[in-house]
Amino acid sequence: MSSTAATSSSRSTTTPTPATPPVTHTPPTSPAPPSPAPSSPAPASPAPPAAPRSAVDWRIRFAVLALIWGFSFLFIKVGTQGYAPLHVTLGRMAFGTAVLAAVLVAKRDRLPRTLRTWVHLAVAALFLNALPFSLFAYSELTIPSTLAGICNATSPLWGMALSVVALSEDRPTRRRVAGLGLGFLGVLTVLGAWQGFSGTDPLGTFMALGASLCYPIGWIYVRRTLAGSDNSSLSMSSAQLMLATLQLAVVTPFFTSLPTSFPVVPLLAVIALGALGTGFAFLLQYGLVAEVGPTTAQMVTYFIPVIATAAGVAVLDEHLAWNTPVGALIVLVGAALTQSRPRRS
Repeated sequence: MSSTAATSSSRSTTTPTPATPPVTHTPPTSPAPPSPAPSSPAPASPAPPAAPRSAVDWRIRFAVLALIWGFSFLFIKVGTQGYAPLHVTLGRMAFGTAVLAAVLVAKRDRLPRTLRTWVHLAVAALFLNALPFSLFAYSELTIPSTLAGICNATSPLWGMALSVVALSEDRPTRRRVAGLGLGFLGVLTVLGAWQGFSGTDPLGTFMALGASLCYPIGWIYVRRTLAGSDNSSLSMSSAQLMLATLQLAVVTPFFTSLPTSFPVVPLLAVIALGALGTGFAFLLQYGLVAEVGPTTAQMVTYFIPVIATAAGVAVLDEHLAWNTPVGALIVLVGAALTQSRPRRS
């Protein structure tokens, strides 16, 4: 579930993936690296400078990132059991922003200075953070977290379809078109199309799919407007999360009232969703992109629905019919095909 313009733009070798983000995300995510969910867990830009190797092996950090983003859908579900969806999203953004702001200060980095950059980041914040995160929160009022996590995995499919229209240099191959068709066949399998979509809430599912569509829209916008920025990834992402938090702070009072109570478990879920799933996850992903490259780092996208499904079934006791894992597998295969590129001689 890539959640930041910075995260998404560093994945320059692939079509947008969530994060979720954004990325969607995830992805879920500009000059350097989701969102996400974002959920999730894209656009081309100069690769980030090589970072010193971490004391922790990249495979371990990769696994931790997949776990954090996979559990994000569980955190959303638990959070909405005690708070309104917009409160969950606003809290998520606030705690995620706090993490990045603290790191920004510790590294003595600075926020972007040009008005043009801030305007473009405001649009990116809407499509990569505020809107998809809110849609996922609302969707999980009526659909299981497992289904939300699988819907998040459709972001690469939307990304390929949109890139053909919006990016003249990104032409489809037969393999990628086949992947697109296979992926949406997987979506129909997950939803049980042959049963008339019985057992799933149409509006909640539509919102989750709409959230996954937001990520590639945001990533394509970032690719066309911010790819040449000379600000650091941390600087751009911090500014973007600040803007998304501000957007939600302005909108939330018009749609819901202040909480009258603060149940502890949902509050802890919101804190984990923001501090871990948005703030810390970005730092992990940026380190992975710098160390092993965007192509390897974006593979985390394919583990998110698996973990989200396992967490929903094991922790929340959500029902899992046979067509859900089968359809999810078809979606992932299709998404992988849409990311494929012909080998160069």
